[in-house]
Amino acid sequence: MADKPVVVVLHADDLPVGMETVSAVAEVRYATADTLADAVPGADVLLLWDFFSSAVEQVWSRCDSLKWIHIAAAGVDSLMFADLADSDVVVTNSRGVFDRPIAEYVLGQILAFAKDTAASAALQQRKEWKHRETERIDDAHAMVVGTGAIGREIGRLLQAVGMRVSGVGRTARSGDADFGVVHASADLVQVVPDVDYLVLVAPLTEATRGVVSADVLAATKPGVRVINVGRGELLDADALLAQMQSGHVAGAALDVFETEPLPADSPIWTTENLVVTPHMSGDARGWRGKLSALFVANFTKYARSEDLVNVVDKKLGFVG
Repeated sequence: MADKPVVVVLHADDLPVGMETVSAVAEVRYATADTLADAVPGADVLLLWDFFSSAVEQVWSRCDSLKWIHIAAAGVDSLMFADLADSDVVVTNSRGVFDRPIAEYVLGQILAFAKDTAASAALQQRKEWKHRETERIDDAHAMVVGTGAIGREIGRLLQAVGMRVSGVGRTARSGDADFGVVHASADLVQVVPDVDYLVLVAPLTEATRGVVSADVLAATKPGVRVINVGRGELLDADALLAQMQSGHVAGAALDVFETEPLPADSPIWTTENLVVTPHMSGDARGWRGKLSALFVANFTKYARSEDLVNVVDKKLGFVG
């Protein structure tokens, strides 16, 4: 490209590392949400390092030459708005960075439930010796709601330890390389009754919002565990709490919530057998460096007019 491109980096507390390759061939402007409006005019590229920010929609009228937005996250629900979806601006995400850490988180939570780790910790604090029997996970059925890259990594890891795995996606199909059977999300009520672990990792779209509803939770078998590493809005949290209080749902591990940070007065904090983690399932050490490296590699492609990786289908809300 003949002209030097302009790259705007929207950030909050920290900055991406390794940007020297970009700044050597581009004008790089760093902006926060309150200065973004002044930074975006004339910009070709926008890196959403502050990936939960809603500032882009607010300054959209000033994005007069924008060609590409890269978000430092796998989910794009916080970014996508109608004018962007209808525009020619290319959106890419950070698919691939979080797959293995999130899969390990899910396996860790399953093992913690099966081996009654929380009870062991509580008993140790009380210096109480109490022998118990625990569960095996081999041949337990894990259903993964979301068959994208992260869901597939979860499926492969759980199968590696002997679990039976099935998937839930937009359409039903058999013979899937990672899941074997994939059920349609519209049929979730019918297919959950034999599930031991229900894992939510789908991107948040209009089709997946509330996919695990009160009816779905009621249809599960007694003793099911629920793990949500997707978005809080995938799950009816009030229905989950009711089913846990009744004893029907034996446990839950929630890493994502409709409101983050989780309000201090939320009953989720104090529900027995419910594990709360602060949206950190994919944040293994070194994750920020990997996010930076992915953007730099994609920018190199952009500067060479090559095809970008991780291009999001803006109508679907995820990488097609």
